[in-house]
Amino acid sequence: GFDPERDTDALVDSLGDAAELVRPTVRCSSAPTMLEAGCKVNVVPDRAEAGIDGRVLPGAEKEFAATLDALTGDRVQWEYQHRSRPLQSPVDAPVFAAMREALQEFDPGAHVVPVCLTGGTDAKQFAELGIRGYGFSPLRLPPELDHGALFHGVDERVPVEALRFGARVLDRFLRGPD
Repeated sequence: GFDPERDTDALVDSLGDAAELVRPTVRCSSAPTMLEAGCKVNVVPDRAEAGIDGRVLPGAEKEFAATLDALTGDRVQWEYQHRSRPLQSPVDAPVFAAMREALQEFDPGAHVVPVCLTGGTDAKQFAELGIRGYGFSPLRLPPELDHGALFHGVDERVPVEALRFGARVLDRFLRGPD
């Protein structure tokens, strides 16, 4: 039978270098990022607080809350400090097809696939106005470049030719076909 956990992990593993980009996007996640307790080193605190950064997939808000309830138990209270709904934009939209056409004009073997972002996006504010958003950052990166290690790093960079490629694709996308 179909085992979503095993089969999803196997599918992600089959993506090779792209697996590390996709892995954090196939299930909800949370990470404790802030802890606060006590006021003196020799006094046991009577309470503690934690800040948890939760990333929730579209349609999984209730499951995420139920999981937090189960993990924290009866002695812990939790509440959202900030909450925005997860977004999902349709892949059968004309704009998605236009992105695919622009990319494939310069890279005929390219595959355009939807991906969940693990970071924040301004698209959430536009979604409140009824505007659907898509991230489209076409770069042709050399296989030997460890882009994941450079992403938001101290020396974040991409090769100039990758930017030139992206500029050509974006120009084609924005202007449309000749």
